[in-house]
Amino acid sequence: PELGDSQFISVGYVDDQQFVRFDSSSKSQRVEPRAAWMDQMDEEDRNYWEGQTQINRRTAQSYQVNLETLLGYYNQSRGGLHTIQRMYGCEVHPDGSFRKGFWQYAYDGHDYIALDRETLTWTAADPGAENTKRKLDPERSIAERYKAYV
Repeated sequence: PELGDSQFISVGYVDDQQFVRFDSSSKSQRVEPRAAWMDQMDEEDRNYWEGQTQINRRTAQSYQVNLETLLGYYNQSRGGLHTIQRMYGCEVHPDGSFRKGFWQYAYDGHDYIALDRETLTWTAADPGAENTKRKLDPERSIAERYKAYV
């Protein structure tokens, strides 16, 4: 697809099992369950689905802007296929503790930038990512929020 025809896909996994999916090009454009145990959510949980749908719709719009920015950083044209991938998560140990949390991005299949949870700064993978690092490092509250999430 051309840049104007971008597609945003979000998937959630627990223990290597996909449990939710959002696809901006789907007919419903809604977050949908992908695991049987997610189908068991009751009426009260409808707010969860609506909230997650709205979050994903907003994220899809912001990623469109982010993609335009990255094209400029790398002096690339609007044509062709480009990807931004956000990956975050953690390990849950048998005692219930969380370890090895991570929050990172890739661009066009290559590492781009990652949060250093100890220093609450960002590690750029290449010179293009240094632009993003310069924007994110002063915004410590973003790093704190992401660290708390993972």
